[in-house]
Amino acid sequence: MRMGLAANQLHHGRADAALFRWLRASGQGIRELGIGLHAVGRTYDAIDRDGVLAGYGGLVRYPNGREGGLMKLVAEVVGLPGTGRMLDGAVYLIDPVDPSSIFPEAIALKRQCVIHQKPFISTVASARDWVELERIGAGLAPDPGADGFHALEGQTMALIAHDAMKPQMLAYADEHFDVLSRFARRVATGTTGQRLNELAWSRGWPQGEPWVQRYQSGPMGGDAQIADLVLERHCQRVLFFEDPHVARQHEADIQLLERAVTTVTDDAVCMTSPVVARRWAEAVRRRAALRPC
Repeated sequence: MRMGLAANQLHHGRADAALFRWLRASGQGIRELGIGLHAVGRTYDAIDRDGVLAGYGGLVRYPNGREGGLMKLVAEVVGLPGTGRMLDGAVYLIDPVDPSSIFPEAIALKRQCVIHQKPFISTVASARDWVELERIGAGLAPDPGADGFHALEGQTMALIAHDAMKPQMLAYADEHFDVLSRFARRVATGTTGQRLNELAWSRGWPQGEPWVQRYQSGPMGGDAQIADLVLERHCQRVLFFEDPHVARQHEADIQLLERAVTTVTDDAVCMTSPVVARRWAEAVRRRAALRPC
């Protein structure tokens, strides 16, 4: 597996920065899995100076961002025919107030990950959770350090889908109803929430008792309401099935929710790909079987 890697200055400029918190927590798993980390220049240099992955051959240096390093990650997420240059996703630890986080190549990196159904990982919590997902998928023993991410009974899950993705969200919820029902609380924006409640009632959830708490629709402020839950650390996981192919009239609201997630980088996990979300649900079941209560 080969993953693009970048981090804004805030997240690699100090020894206790987000990049190093992730690598210290997940470094063993990265080594066990042999994950190739194809890092943009300054991110690579920071890892090299810190020594957190000393001796690891899977770390590869790309040019600095201003020299096209992030653009190369975008191209390799899409894939370059005849070159063997293909990335399986990207870890981009975002500082939401860094101007470079909204440069075209930064936005394109996420968009191409979503289009090609590859993981786009923008927070420390998401990165730690993803490494554990991959470890479980590879048949490795659960990492006790990741137990907190799997304590679903004390967490809130947000379920959000754009119009074209609502059928996929409903299919996902139907397929993984058991896993999603473990959460202490589920929240959703307007229409998605109503359809999810109807699905739950059809599956035997008590009639009239909401399976998800409905907020306003996205254009009417539902994304902002859920962003506040994230910022208050009352929502730990966001499942956001985005449609990258249409112009969105409430783009600012969507960006606000994404910024909220990256603001609380150690506390919020975000998944934007149905493929990744399915692999996560399967890993939850396998991990629970390996660590019975």
